[in-house]
Amino acid sequence: MGRYTGNKCKLCRREAMKLFLKGQRCFTDKCALSRRDYPPGQHSFRRRKISEYGIHLREKQKVKRIYGLFERQFKNTFKDAERMKGNTGENLLQLLERRLDNVFVSTGFALSRNHARQLVSHGHVQVNGRRVDKPSFRVKVDDVIGVIGREKIRKGVMVALEENRAQPIPEWMTVNKEAIEATITALPQREEIPHPIQEQLVVEICSR
Repeated sequence: MGRYTGNKCKLCRREAMKLFLKGQRCFTDKCALSRRDYPPGQHSFRRRKISEYGIHLREKQKVKRIYGLFERQFKNTFKDAERMKGNTGENLLQLLERRLDNVFVSTGFALSRNHARQLVSHGHVQVNGRRVDKPSFRVKVDDVIGVIGREKIRKGVMVALEENRAQPIPEWMTVNKEAIEATITALPQREEIPHPIQEQLVVEICSR
């Protein structure tokens, strides 16, 4: 699977908002967006009118970058959301929130989304007592997520929990920091998803 290896701060600057791709660093003065709040590139200061298609595209790109997806992964998730009952946009965000790598970020077990994905793909995560190494794995209600592996891995997760101590835990899960376990108590609702996303624009561009 491919992965983005470029400058992550440029992604935030391009979308003109914090995507929190570097964890707690994004809350400090080191955040590039707070120092250079303009798009990256040589001609970033040129004024240009954004078309209606461009507005829709930027919203789609924002979602992909927040959750760390490439185009094929995003399309497959959108197709799943279309097949579900209810609002397609809300279904899409719910499916993305339920990804195992996102759950590790939301619980504070990881320093960043990349850190969460590394923990999962290297086999240091278990769901209901079984090892899971797919970041795209979707959790369900009553699933119990924990950490397995060497003591060094658990210490690293405890360091992340300490750094993320001020991070609020979503209401659809409970976290036992001592045992390094999280339990999914409900499915995430739209009002519980903190990202400022206009999902209707994403649905409109993906339905063309």
